[in-house]
Amino acid sequence: MHVPDGFINTPVSVAAGVAAAAAVAVSLRGARRELDERTAPLAGLVAAFIFAVQMLNFPVAAGTSGHLLGGALAAILVGPYTGVLCVSVVLLMQGILFADGGLTALGVNISVMGVVTVVTAYAIFRGLLKVLPPGRRTVTAAAFAGALLSVPAAATAFTGIYALGGTTDVAIGKVFTAMVGVHVLIGIGEAAITAATVGAVIAVRPDLVHGARGLAAPLKLRVDGRLVDAPAAAAPVPAAARSTRKVWATGLVTALVLAGFVSFYASASPDGLEKVAADKGIDQKAEEHAAAGSPLADYSVKDVDDARLSGGLAGVIGVGATVAVGSGIFWTVRRRRTDEPAAAEPSAA
Repeated sequence: MHVPDGFINTPVSVAAGVAAAAAVAVSLRGARRELDERTAPLAGLVAAFIFAVQMLNFPVAAGTSGHLLGGALAAILVGPYTGVLCVSVVLLMQGILFADGGLTALGVNISVMGVVTVVTAYAIFRGLLKVLPPGRRTVTAAAFAGALLSVPAAATAFTGIYALGGTTDVAIGKVFTAMVGVHVLIGIGEAAITAATVGAVIAVRPDLVHGARGLAAPLKLRVDGRLVDAPAAAAPVPAAARSTRKVWATGLVTALVLAGFVSFYASASPDGLEKVAADKGIDQKAEEHAAAGSPLADYSVKDVDDARLSGGLAGVIGVGATVAVGSGIFWTVRRRRTDEPAAAEPSAA
């Protein structure tokens, strides 16, 4: 759902940019409360994983494909504020390096794909956790529902922005029906990917899932054919003391394989927005991307003729750049949180 340059007029694009900048500023402050010594490095990995999975377009209807938006996944794994930052980093890397998503439309894309998806998914996720029995399966089911509904919510948000600043004269009702219709189908794929990823992390390290904190069910033992609560450990190891290196390495390798190899087999059909734009004529004033001459434009490496190698190298470079930039931002945010209490303490007389 990357909005290119030319779909939205300048005043609305500027307004969306201001709104996105405000959301990022709020998220930077909120992320200080979410990030700690374990989750700060993982947040950069989440951004890189979202980048990689977004390269895997999957077919959803005749001649149409979809891809992960990632807001729900990021919010549930590392928190809503950090989730907005994760998606923003991904969109920034895609726009600057790969000419994917217009630079003048960056504010629109962050608002639609980052803020709207995170807010919608996390609100639904937390609401379901309050009414459903606590447990890991509930977390996974709530993640599925939140992700599913976040995608048509983003499509609705785009339609609203287009109603305010669309550059072509197309009936908004037609745009809304087409956008929401196809993105409900894409939402199913989003939900499946999100639930599978959250479930996999919970199975290995539930303490690293932001949305699962405080929801761990007591360990059960079977005694004489009955399940009973296991006795608490005499000296539990603090969660903060548990290393995240294995999880981080596994996640990075997975992202590299997805972007560098599996992406070659992704659907070549236009995604939901591209298909609707072509069918309804809202792409009539689309502009060439400012970074169209980038050596990585269109997720291929310039002067590398082999399509498989070119796309794979571009994917690997994208994952590396995203994890580096994301990790740097999140470590900086984490350090500011650590430094603030010390700065607030009065000096000794």
